[in-house]
Amino acid sequence: MNETARKPRVAGFMLFTLLLTAAFVALGLWQLQRRATKHELIAALTERLATAPVALPPPAQWAVLTPARDEFRRVSFTATYAALPDAMVYSSGSAVRKDASGPGTWAFLPARLAGGEIVVIDAGFVENTMQDRGVEDRAVKKLVTGAPVALTGYLRFPEAPGWLTPAENRDKRLWFVRDHQAIASTLRWGAVAPFYVDLEQPAPENGIPRPGALDVHLKDDHLQYAITWFALAGAVLIAFAVWVRTRRQSGAAP
Repeated sequence: MNETARKPRVAGFMLFTLLLTAAFVALGLWQLQRRATKHELIAALTERLATAPVALPPPAQWAVLTPARDEFRRVSFTATYAALPDAMVYSSGSAVRKDASGPGTWAFLPARLAGGEIVVIDAGFVENTMQDRGVEDRAVKKLVTGAPVALTGYLRFPEAPGWLTPAENRDKRLWFVRDHQAIASTLRWGAVAPFYVDLEQPAPENGIPRPGALDVHLKDDHLQYAITWFALAGAVLIAFAVWVRTRRQSGAAP
């Protein structure tokens, strides 16, 4: 190949190499930014979980509550479990409850405040199968006494279903994502707070459903991903340098 044809080819490969390297470096920097953000979130959640519970925000403030600022805040309040159908939310294991690492369901049921507003309560974990809700039904019925109960828990916000999230089973009142507003709409609980409360205490005498303290452990592997992207950027540059050197040696050979 003559020198005139060789130069455009080398220039094109160089441009491709620079673009690919820039992309890998950008992805590495993005992972470092995500790592910094994740560390800030971990620090905030750790602080919220360790803080003494405060009074439940009044209904006038519910509209301004946000997951970024208020998720996992500990609250205490008094409410009365409503005599309405409860719901199960299937879980293959919890990332925030060490005592709920296996499959089971979360018991969701509405509770009425003194002013009449409804707050949905995740009353705790039930180790059972998706096909049999007898254990949960009997346990939840014991909670609905008609008497006010002092509750302590954590503010949580609804989850969005993923592409592979199964549809709810309305006959069994079984959901696969913690979207308390969708549950409330389907079961006709009426208007509910924009958050639900992940119950910490009190625990029923028989321990079913089982509430508990949260212990957030967010996955933090962004540094590993960043190193991988930077290593790929370096590998691309090395590969280009070897390619250029090989071509030069081949061209210099007789």
